Amino acid sequence: MALTLTLSAFWGGNPVAVKAGLRDCPPLRLGWMRFALGGLVVLAVALLRRQSLRAESHERGALLGLGLLFSAQLAFMNVGQDYTSAGHAAVLMSAYPLWTSVFAHFFVAGDTLTVRRLVGALVAYAGVVVVFGGSLAGGEAGSLFGDGLLVVSSLLLGARQIVLSRSARGIAIEKLLMAQAVVGSVTFIIGSLLFEMEPTRYTPQLATALVYQGVVIAGFAFLLQTWLLKHFPPSRVTTVYLTQPIFGVGFSYLVLGETVGMELLLGALLVVGGSYFVQRQG
Repeated sequence: MALTLTLSAFWGGNPVAVKAGLRDCPPLRLGWMRFALGGLVVLAVALLRRQSLRAESHERGALLGLGLLFSAQLAFMNVGQDYTSAGHAAVLMSAYPLWTSVFAHFFVAGDTLTVRRLVGALVAYAGVVVVFGGSLAGGEAGSLFGDGLLVVSSLLLGARQIVLSRSARGIAIEKLLMAQAVVGSVTFIIGSLLFEMEPTRYTPQLATALVYQGVVIAGFAFLLQTWLLKHFPPSRVTTVYLTQPIFGVGFSYLVLGETVGMELLLGALLVVGGSYFVQRQG
């Protein structure tokens, strides 16, 4: 429980680290740096565990597909956060259990949307609408655009859970993470070279943000999360993770000094409450 709650706090701080990094670096460039750092951590762990990273012929399709899906999800997230706040990102990204449940209803045998789970999904979606309403009420066109991109990123994150469940079973976690790092680095470098002309400011803030995203999150948090899911019931782990938007909103206020309005707090509570009923078993 202590480890899961700690990881939830780390994940909640990730949008804050992304937003801090975007002050000095454009989104796609920030993304490939994050992928590269995470890949180095995964490589080090694989060497220590003597885990081969060679992709077998039957694994390559799943690894490539997962890498491309994760790259698209992170691209929408980074670019979206360039237009909106870290608090909005923390709430909107935490709505992914809603999308996972919807996809699972159609693509995972036996994982149907019961009445209770459907009500929970609607409550979580109401939280997303409340956050959007705050942007509309404030007349923040840029924030509204960024929030829209984050919803797409959250949807892709939900789809990624289904892909992992259906296509990536039996593949070592180090291979999965390394595929994401390699495919993500290549696609983001190409995208950055094509579309990003602004310079990078190499500041202590950028270094801290990159270490947090690349080493703490993309490296150790992913590995520890996988260990938890292997040794404890997923429903228990996921339930604790529902605290992420609360941590995210709090960190956005403490670290970045962002304003936390009532619509953001209400949106976070609705997403947490609805997602709990979506994820709860039985």
